[in-house]
Parts: sequence; C-alpha cells; structure tokens
Amino acid sequence: MRSLQSAGDEVPAVGTILERVQIDHTVIDVIVVDKRERRPIGRPYLTVAIDVYSRCIIGMVVTLEAPSAVSVGLCLAHAGTDKRPWLEGLGVEAGWPMSGKPRLLYLDNASEFKSEALRRGCDQHGIELAYRPLGRPHYGGIVERVIGTAMKQIHELPGTTFSNPGERGRYDSDREAALTLRELEKWMALAVTNYHGTTHGTLGQTPAGRWAEGVAATGLPPVATNPTVFLVDFLPVVRRTLTRAGFVIDHVHYFSNALKPWISRRERLGPFLIRRDPRDISRIWVLEPEGAHYVEVPYRTMANPSVSLWEHRHALARLHERGVAQVDEAALFRTIAQMREIASTASKTTKRMRRDAERRNVATTAHSKTPSPLLPPEAPAQQEPDMVADAARVPRFDQIEQW
Repeated sequence: MRSLQSAGDEVPAVGTILERVQIDHTVIDVIVVDKRERRPIGRPYLTVAIDVYSRCIIGMVVTLEAPSAVSVGLCLAHAGTDKRPWLEGLGVEAGWPMSGKPRLLYLDNASEFKSEALRRGCDQHGIELAYRPLGRPHYGGIVERVIGTAMKQIHELPGTTFSNPGERGRYDSDREAALTLRELEKWMALAVTNYHGTTHGTLGQTPAGRWAEGVAATGLPPVATNPTVFLVDFLPVVRRTLTRAGFVIDHVHYFSNALKPWISRRERLGPFLIRRDPRDISRIWVLEPEGAHYVEVPYRTMANPSVSLWEHRHALARLHERGVAQVDEAALFRTIAQMREIASTASKTTKRMRRDAERRNVATTAHSKTPSPLLPPEAPAQQEPDMVADAARVPRFDQIEQW
C-alpha cells in the first residue's frame, strides 16, 4: 500500500495494460423508475474502473446503493471476470473483451478504498494498492474525466437531472423518467462498448486498439473463472466465535454440517474471519481454520427470507423503538415481514418506499443459479416497445475529451 508520486510532480507513466487501474464513483444524473409500476425511485450510482494505459473501461457497476467497499468489490469482480455471460443477460450483442486483474489499483483517499475487505482481497489476488497524493487532484484525473464524459451523454436520456438546477430549468425529471435500473445498465454497457471503438484524442487511436496492442505484447491477462468466488474475497469482513449451534451475527443464526468438524475444537480456534454480502445476508462465507478457502454457511432456519443488511438494520431499529430490549431472531424476521407488507401497500404513493422495494428486489435475487458480479437478471417489464431502443440511440461517449 503506497502513494504514487514521481519527480517533478508528474503522474508516473505506464507501459502496458492493467499496470495501473483507477476506480471512482459518482451519482448518475438521471432518475430511474421501478420495474413494476415504472414510477420514479431516484438517482442510482456508478462505479467505474479504467485501465490507464489503454483508457478502456474494464469494470462498471450501476446500483441503488451508495458507494461503499461493496461497490468497489463488485466493480473489481466485473473487471476481473469474463463479461460475456453478463452481456448476454442484458441482451447486449457487443464485444467487451477488456477483463483481468489489475496489477496496481489506484484510488483516492475515501474510506471505502481503505477497508479491510479491499486490502485483504487485493493481498490475496496480488493486487497492489496505491493512493492519490493529498492535494494532487490531477493524479486521479483520468477516471474522473471519463465519468464526466459519461454524464454529458446521460443528459440526453429521459429523466435526466442535468448537472445543476440552472441547466435543468423547468424540465420535470421525475415526470420524464422512463428507464429502470436494468435498462440504464444496458444503456451504459452499449455506451461503453461504443466508446471503446471511438478514436481517443490523447491516444490517437481507439481504446480497443490500444488494448489489443497491450495483449499482443504481454498476452491475455489472467481473469477470475468464478465471479462469485472472486467477489467473496472483497466482501466486508466480520469476526465471530463458533458455538455449538454455529455462528450468530446480529441476532441471525447460521449453520451448516460443514462446521461440525470445527465445533469440537472451537475453543482452540478463536474467532473466525467471515465475509458477508450486505445485499443478501441469507448466507455467509467462513474462512476455514487453515485459511485455504471459504465455506458457504446459510441461515440455520432455512424458512427465513433473504434480506439485505439495510433492511435488517431498519427492522432492528424498529424493535428498539418499541422498547424491545432482548431481540431474538423470530421477532426480527416478523418485523421484517411486517415492514415489507407496509412497504408493498405504500409503494405506489412514496418514492422512498418504491426505492426500498426495488433495493429489496435486487437483494433477494442477488444469488441466482448463474451468479453475476452485477445485478441479477430482471424479468421483462411492461414498457413502450421502442423505449430501450430509443435510449440506445443516444450518442455514447462520442465526444472524447483529451484525457
């Protein structure tokens, strides 16, 4: 872990693909709608990873969740794995061959970039971490400029909020909003693949051509064969002691027969390192005592529904408001069920409830039979037949800045 800085205050040069990758986040300047009612639920977030050498975008995440260590992990999982299954799931017929594990990940000093989860994951995969020198904003300029270019194109989409109120004028972003989160992700994928084939002003060639040159010089970069396994290495870390009944995390019990060999010697093992996906806490991944691999451990009560961590915390806060001093698992999940019923009834009337319902939909289907490092497959929504096609015709990264 280090800070990059060279003599003369110049950003150090790079000589090949994946030698240095920059990651950053932004809120997207467009209102999205829920897939059921197609009513506005607010602005999503974008996390992008860009290869400095080729200026190719190698990873992208579009989510309703605010930037966090999980966003970084999802973006790395997208960057480090074959994108063809994900593109097929979106219905995008385009090539995006730019994938691989970065040699060095270059980040700003935000807290989500300094988490234990990210540090441990990078250590495990041989990825070096480096941070932008304080007071040197141009060190992170490449990823920031590509985000800025993307936002200019976003302003052509229905439901855009533009960059500021003055630019928006009387445009009613909520009223004009038309795209679901999944449809916006599809548009972004098309935009990126189009950008890769556009001549870059600074490079004097297309990013795809520059990437191909890098591959010819160094060979195909290694990719992670299993997106879910790769993502687990970057999920948030918790530590718990093993009991006779398994693990207890935030009043929720987890158990698997795979734990039985460890239970008899649990007192000698100490706390276990556990990874948990905040989007769906119905299972955890426990690092075995020898530290060689993770074991997947589900709820002890399999009838409990999949829930996200934010939903769990809201229910816990509700119980505390009611004066419940001793929270048990059954009461927690009863409260979650009650909150879901209320949200279902209210979702037609308030944007916040609709947004929460959409977040819950993402959370409860995050682990499908064909795992994806991004969002789960979304069923076709009721929409005008040409809505996505019209959005796809919007210019995509056509005016490349000199970055």
